[in-house]
Amino acid sequence: MIPEPPTFTIGVEEEYFVVDRKTRNLVPDIPQSVRNALANPPVGTTSPEFIRSQVEIGTPVSKNVNELTEHLATLRRFVADTVADSDMAIIAASTHPFAVWGDQQFTDKERYRMLEQALQGVVRRLLICGMHVHVEVADQDLRIDLMNQVVYFLPHILALSGSSPFWHGVDTGLKSYRPAVFRALPRTGIPDEFGDWSDYQRQVEALVHTGVIEDPTKLWWDIRPSARYPTLEMRCSDACTRYLDAVAIAALYQALLAMLYERRQHNQRWRIYSRMLIAENNWRAQRYGVDESLIDFGRRELVPVPALIDELIDLVSPHTEALGSASHLERLRTIARTGTSSDRQLAVYHAASEDGADTEEAMRAVVDHLIDETLEDL
Repeated sequence: MIPEPPTFTIGVEEEYFVVDRKTRNLVPDIPQSVRNALANPPVGTTSPEFIRSQVEIGTPVSKNVNELTEHLATLRRFVADTVADSDMAIIAASTHPFAVWGDQQFTDKERYRMLEQALQGVVRRLLICGMHVHVEVADQDLRIDLMNQVVYFLPHILALSGSSPFWHGVDTGLKSYRPAVFRALPRTGIPDEFGDWSDYQRQVEALVHTGVIEDPTKLWWDIRPSARYPTLEMRCSDACTRYLDAVAIAALYQALLAMLYERRQHNQRWRIYSRMLIAENNWRAQRYGVDESLIDFGRRELVPVPALIDELIDLVSPHTEALGSASHLERLRTIARTGTSSDRQLAVYHAASEDGADTEEAMRAVVDHLIDETLEDL
């Protein structure tokens, strides 16, 4: 029986930090009255996260990127408006500029208690936010095949999404420090190549059967078959401060899967490169963002990120018309040439410092910038 072609429906999960408007630091906790209000979003879902100063949203399943744009905007506005009445604000960034992980309180929930017991210090320091993009690929073997191929492009997505240059009040020198924190956990980074769904299940079952993990939700790779939905879940991205940047990156991921599926229909595949080589590009994306080059392994040379993004957009352009995402992908050219959230945060920090602000004042200026940009164009 020939499987039905994928619908490529799409959904996004985003995590936000909640900050105190006066101190600009993370709030110690979100008041219960605010949590109760957050529990009733107009669309999609909201939920607490491991750290009590975080909120996660999930859009409904969207037929196309235009619908996703509306859902994401609605949820961001809802969360921002709900916390604003308590003199709080949200920021969409993968690290807070100066918050300290040791000062945080943790959500008293069984899943999080189990994580803390199993992972100890590496999970307690997980003061980071991310963005996950789900794209429907119902056929399980196809899901694995597309995962094996699309990992090539994950460094490109990371480079475009950087929003975590600071950690504990220090300029880390990286455009995306979040992976450095997250990869202290086991079962993160680029997954292995799997032959098919059965091969994937056998490997996962080896961990579940021995009691190492309870279920596949404990696989925190940069991309994974979702354990809850018939989707291929991209998890490599930093949280995007501008929501339209988040939509553009989600649209790119969706279009890449559509492109790879179309090639498969013509008995073509994207070449599979070693995880060692993909990891090298991941590091370059983490370190430099869009400022430097990534390795084009076909040409065996370094290519500037703007040129690579132009090539990617051209590569997927036959599919973006049908997906309704062509205009959204054009935004990626601007990101590649003018910079990411990390670049803008660093510019605000250095401008404040040059104007005479001390380190603490300059960091607060970055938070103010993030508050404003998180709500830009909403």
